[in-house]
Amino acid sequence: MSGHHEHAAHHDHGDSHHTDMHASHGSLKSYTTGFILALILTAIPFWLVLGKVFDKSSTTGMVLLAFGAVQIVVHMVYFLHMNTKSEGGWSILALMFTVTLLVIVMSGSLWVMYHLNHNMMPGMMSEASSESVPESISNMAAQTPEISARPDAASAVSAPAAAGTMRSMQ
Repeated sequence: MSGHHEHAAHHDHGDSHHTDMHASHGSLKSYTTGFILALILTAIPFWLVLGKVFDKSSTTGMVLLAFGAVQIVVHMVYFLHMNTKSEGGWSILALMFTVTLLVIVMSGSLWVMYHLNHNMMPGMMSEASSESVPESISNMAAQTPEISARPDAASAVSAPAAAGTMRSMQ
């Protein structure tokens, strides 16, 4: 019988050690704190947008992104219970890898879209940015007013050139 008590004591010790390895679940107080923070971090951006607090929309967008980032952290800490101790730190490492990939993909996408818009839509430039047109392009446009004045002349010039290109490809 004494062997059974020793085994039970050892088994209890193993269970307490086993529960320490898992992330602790939050208490009612931590869930309430997270919920109130999430409400505040949602209400403030709504007020910023509906009240038109900032004059520039870009400023409003940057502030909204900052509030969104803070809210993501609140959700991860209070609801997902992510910290450096849970799962031996692997969850934080996986989070850092995910954030790194997300930053690379999002910044690369924005960079590509900006440059596509800038390079593919030259006619959409504002008058302020038209001052930055290279001198060689503005001189070329000034030297050929008859082509720009007659829309059919431009197509007549480009059609024989296109046909010549097609013949040389065959």
